[in-house]
Amino acid sequence: MDGWAALLGLLGLLGLSRPGEAEPGVRAYPHGALLDGQGRYRLGWGRRGSVLDVLLEVRTAGYVGFGFSPTGRMASADMVLGGVDRGRPYLQDYFTDANRELKRDDQQDYHLEYAMENSTHTIIAFSRELHTCDINDKTITESTVRVIWAYHHDDIGEAGPKYHGINRGSKSLRLLNPEKTSVVSEVLPNFDLTNQNVPIPNKGTTYWCQMFKIPVFQEKHHVIKVEPRIQEGHESLVHHILLYQCSSSFNESVLDYSHECYHPNMPDAFLTCETVIFAWAIGGEGFTYPPHVGLSLGTPADPQYVLLEIHYDNPTNQEGLIDNSGLRLFYTTDLRKYDAGVIEAGLWVSLFHSIPPGMPEFRSEGHCTLECLEEALEAEKPGGIHVFAVLLHAHLAGKGIRMRHFRKGEELRLLAYDDDFDFNFQEFQYLKEERTILPGDNLITECSYNTRDRIRMTWGGLSTRNEMCLSYLLYYPRINLTRCASIPDIMEQLQFIGVKEIYRPVTTWPFIIKSPKQYRNLSFMDAMNKFKWSKKEGVAFNELVLRLPVNVRCSKTDNAEWSECLKHHFHRRSSLLKVPPFPLLLPRPWLSLKGSQRKETQTFLAGMNHQMKATGARDYCVFGPLENNVPRCLPLTALPCGCFCSRSDH
Repeated sequence: MDGWAALLGLLGLLGLSRPGEAEPGVRAYPHGALLDGQGRYRLGWGRRGSVLDVLLEVRTAGYVGFGFSPTGRMASADMVLGGVDRGRPYLQDYFTDANRELKRDDQQDYHLEYAMENSTHTIIAFSRELHTCDINDKTITESTVRVIWAYHHDDIGEAGPKYHGINRGSKSLRLLNPEKTSVVSEVLPNFDLTNQNVPIPNKGTTYWCQMFKIPVFQEKHHVIKVEPRIQEGHESLVHHILLYQCSSSFNESVLDYSHECYHPNMPDAFLTCETVIFAWAIGGEGFTYPPHVGLSLGTPADPQYVLLEIHYDNPTNQEGLIDNSGLRLFYTTDLRKYDAGVIEAGLWVSLFHSIPPGMPEFRSEGHCTLECLEEALEAEKPGGIHVFAVLLHAHLAGKGIRMRHFRKGEELRLLAYDDDFDFNFQEFQYLKEERTILPGDNLITECSYNTRDRIRMTWGGLSTRNEMCLSYLLYYPRINLTRCASIPDIMEQLQFIGVKEIYRPVTTWPFIIKSPKQYRNLSFMDAMNKFKWSKKEGVAFNELVLRLPVNVRCSKTDNAEWSECLKHHFHRRSSLLKVPPFPLLLPRPWLSLKGSQRKETQTFLAGMNHQMKATGARDYCVFGPLENNVPRCLPLTALPCGCFCSRSDH
């Protein structure tokens, strides 16, 4: 047995355990993470009531540094330094000011449990309160925590700690995540859904789609764990992965074909894939379902075909990248009690989600309305559904996301939140306690953004430089509801900057302003960018947007809508309805239609036009099927059922 193995063997004798190896009566560190890329710095941690227990294992015989930072850097950080100097353990509480000057804290809140070292490694175990009432300490919450680490080969000494040089780094973690109650054996049968030698374009943002056929099962199975399979070296390239359920009626030749998503030339079969069944984002690890829940495969209601959508983020436009990333699904015939489902809630991705530049704080809201949840749940599961995990999703300007939960007009405690959102660390949060969503409840996904360093508008969209505000809810039992989202009215946003009239009929996208003179012949995007935004104007605009009527989507698995046409599409917080002054785009399955599909769509829209003339609603246009890659404008007098923006604005 080498010295390092012997050193680790002493942990059990000291009442300590390495991550995942706790025994009765032993201090537990159920969570673990490798903080560097060479395996030299390992972190274990666990929560005991209001106390956080920490175990550090570092390849050094000098001092070890560990702490918390608001940005992942040294400025304004809370940290602790410790080690073993000539056989004597030490641990000292420090902090840094805004200029990164290291200072010893007068209030020592880190408590040494044990420290030991041999010729190669140092182990330190310590604890501290989650909230210390010390202005120099960071309160540890359920939000993302940016952990910083460092080490040196010499101990601190009388002159203080020497500069650590390159032996440092940071990592975002959720230190208060609940402990996993289900451990899945790696020997379980599994299958991979991975891209095969995909050439990544030399542009900032690419969404790549590949359709797969699920293995044929003769009986029902449950997927109980999903792992990301990220190609080595591409950890920052693969930003997120979505897995969609697809229609089961198409030519299987498409299974051998992959293509850029949201492109006019991608296969029509890809357009049938609308129901999200799993989501993973950068920084996340594998997801294990609770012991009583699994993702069902093998029944007629389960997916036979799935679409793997991978978002590649290539901000430096690097050339020659080839990727083979994807997902690995572990399954079993030992069925769980419930089938899992996923609901996408928040703001559906659209240019009508607009954020002014220069704003240190701007808030957007996506509504999953009580009308939608009442109709879907009353029909499917009157006793409600139970949420057990949530993935909160935004892009680079995102600084915080909250999932708010209301019942009978009263706000309950937050369903999930992350007040220190990190674009590079997004994963499903296991809820400490399952939350029940009842008919008539409503949910608001609330996102805060920081655009202080931007000089142009930020728009909702697919690029990481655009924004999103989404929550993915993992729940059981599965019902026929996949999307519950909203988007604010665009015309009243434009009225804020003085727009009076647009050209009708609409023949271009983005549509063009007719008056006033200063915006004439500009697209609505250019007009918003031309407006002279100040912080005061941005705050007023934010207050307006939060009061605007919203277009609501309440989607079933087959992309049909729960709500009756026009009944709940536009919704105010006061529950007043408003006839829309301008439409949104047609859904993704209606883009790029060809042949009989195009004719059927045009017939449907013409019929809806005739039917809605009696309503007296105002005229406007809806974009229909593409002709020569230009959206065709179809004049209508009211929004037909199913005319919704899906995941693309072009």
